[in-house]
Amino acid sequence: MSDRYEKLAARIDERFGEQMKRVSSTCGELTYELAKGDLIEIATALRNEADFGFEMLMDVCGVDYLHFGMDEWNTSDASGTGFSRGVEMMPVILDESDEFDARRFAVVYHLLSLQHNFRLRLRVFTGTENPPIVRSVVDIWNSANWFEREAFDLFGILFEGHPDLRRILTDYGFIGHPFRKDFPLIGNVEVIYDADKGRVAYQPVSIEPRTLVPRVIRDDNRYSADLKDRTDG
Repeated sequence: MSDRYEKLAARIDERFGEQMKRVSSTCGELTYELAKGDLIEIATALRNEADFGFEMLMDVCGVDYLHFGMDEWNTSDASGTGFSRGVEMMPVILDESDEFDARRFAVVYHLLSLQHNFRLRLRVFTGTENPPIVRSVVDIWNSANWFEREAFDLFGILFEGHPDLRRILTDYGFIGHPFRKDFPLIGNVEVIYDADKGRVAYQPVSIEPRTLVPRVIRDDNRYSADLKDRTDG
């Protein structure tokens, strides 16, 4: 992390204290996590106050942390047992549970200060509510309009106060949210032209589901620790 960003982090810590929790970064970027109840207050201050001046919202994206940190396969042998969600997970179109894990869904905001040449990332978890919901920041950064619609469409995250929250990428009659980790990769329905009906129609998807990751990790001399970084002679 450069000295410029460490000074910015110090100003943020002094101004917001416990409201913003710094998240460690492996790529030298400044990221903070905050409670969704503090989002509007903090976002407004980051935009308006001279020490920060984040007048531009570059992006808003949703994140689904379901299965975060889990392996696709838990085996190194060619066996019929021992592998995990690649084959065991049952697809869910709509999760009807009363609540989610509090840290399953997050909304991430990418901010840019043109006057100070700083970038900042904010992360807000939606909590246990089903459907997940956070306040809209459209009144603070107008560019959030389409970004929040995209997160709603793909993740099912609602943005309270958004002026026109509707799907933006999927069809009007689409069921479910395709970027959720429990949504089947092949989808649920496919579109065909039905000659008998003389129109486009939906039918259950005919693609065979499969997991596109290696099931077996093969041990051979290419991965030998003894050969790593060795040179001839």
